[in-house]
Amino acid sequence: MLQPLDTPPPTPTTDRRKRLLILGALWLVVAAALVTFRSVVMPFAGAALIAYLVQPLVSRITRLKVAGRNVPHWAAILLIYAGFFVGVYLFLVALVPQLYREMARVSRDTMALANTLTPEQVQVLAQRGEAWLSDYGIPVALSNRALEGADAAGGGHFSLALDLEQLLSDTVKRVSSLVQENLGDIVSVSRSIIAGVAAGVFTLFFVLMVAAFFSIDGQAIRRYCGTLVPAEYAHDARQLAERIDRSLSGVVRGQVTICVVNGALTFVGLLLFGVKFAFLLATIATFFSLIPIFGTILSSVPIVLIAMADGFKKGLAILVWIIGIHAVEAYFLNPKIMGQAARIHPVIVAFSLIAGERLFGLVGALFAVPITAILVACFDYARLKAQPQPVMTLPSSEPATVTGQRTPAA
Repeated sequence: MLQPLDTPPPTPTTDRRKRLLILGALWLVVAAALVTFRSVVMPFAGAALIAYLVQPLVSRITRLKVAGRNVPHWAAILLIYAGFFVGVYLFLVALVPQLYREMARVSRDTMALANTLTPEQVQVLAQRGEAWLSDYGIPVALSNRALEGADAAGGGHFSLALDLEQLLSDTVKRVSSLVQENLGDIVSVSRSIIAGVAAGVFTLFFVLMVAAFFSIDGQAIRRYCGTLVPAEYAHDARQLAERIDRSLSGVVRGQVTICVVNGALTFVGLLLFGVKFAFLLATIATFFSLIPIFGTILSSVPIVLIAMADGFKKGLAILVWIIGIHAVEAYFLNPKIMGQAARIHPVIVAFSLIAGERLFGLVGALFAVPITAILVACFDYARLKAQPQPVMTLPSSEPATVTGQRTPAA
C-alpha cells in the first residue's frame, strides 16, 4: 500500500510572500475604510492633531512626581484641558468686550459715512479722487462737472468716465432691497445660527474627548501600528516615523507659534501707526495665519485699506511693517522654529492649499499643509532609499577583502 507523501515545509520565501500579502491586504482595508467614511474622518483627524500638539506638554507633566509617583496621563490631559478652558474664559471676559466695541465702532462709522453721503458731499469726494488720480497721470472723470466736460470733448482725448453718484445710489438701493427681501427670514436665520453654534460646541467636546483617548493610548496605538509592518522593514519604518515626526512637528507646532508671533507683532504695528480697529484686525491676522501664504494675504488687505482711509502714507507704512513681519518669519522664525526638516517649497504649499480647499473647503485648507508634510517626508525617504549606496574604499596601500578586513601579510 502506497504511503502518502509528506507535505514539504514552507520555504522562507513563501512564508515572507504570504506575510506581505496579508499585511498589504490589511492596509488596503484601512485605506478603503477611510475613503468610504471620509465624511466623518475630519473630526478624528482634528483630534489626532490636537493630541499630537499637546504630546510634548503631556510628556513633561507626566515626568513630574507627586507624593513619589509620576502624574498619570489622564491627570495631565485634564490639567491641559482645564488650562485651555480657563484661557477661553479669560478671552471671553477680557477680549470679547473689546472686540465687540470695535465691531460696534465699525458699524457706527459705516452708518455715519452713509448719512454724510449727500449729493454735495459725493461731488466733493469725487473731485478729490480726480485730483489724486490726476497727480499720477490717470485721467478719470468722477464728478458731474468732469463728466459734462468729457461729454463736451467727445472722442478728442482719452478719459475714463464713471458716475460715482449714480453708482453709490444704485448700490444703496440694491442693499436696501436685499435687506427688505430677507428680513422675513430672520427667524430661520436665527435658528440656523443657534443650530450651528450648538453643533460646533458638540463637535468641540467630541474632538477633545477623542484627542484625550489618542493621547492616553498613544503608545499602544503606535505598537499596534508597528505590528502591521513586516519585521524585516521595522528599521525603515522607525526611520520613516522619525522623519515624519520632525517634519510634522515643525509644520504644526511651528505654524501655531508663528501665528501667535504674527498676531502680536501686527497688533504692535497697528497701535504704533494709529490704525483703527487694531484689536479686531490683529485677531483676524492671527487666525488667518493658520493658513500659510493665502491667509496672510487675505488678512493684510483689510489692514492696508483701513490704514489708507487715513492717508496714503499711513497705508504704505503699515504695508511695509507687514512685509517686515513676514520677512522676519521667513528668514529667522521659520528656520529656527520649523527647522530644515519641515521646509516645504512654497509651490507645493500653494498646490496643497488649493487642493485641500477644493476637496474639503476651509477645513481641508487647514489640514492641507500637515498632510502635505507627511506625504513629502514619505516621498523624500523613498527617494533617498532608491539612491545607490556609496561604496566605502580603503587606500591602495591597505588591500582589503570583500568583508572590508585587512588581509594578513604574506
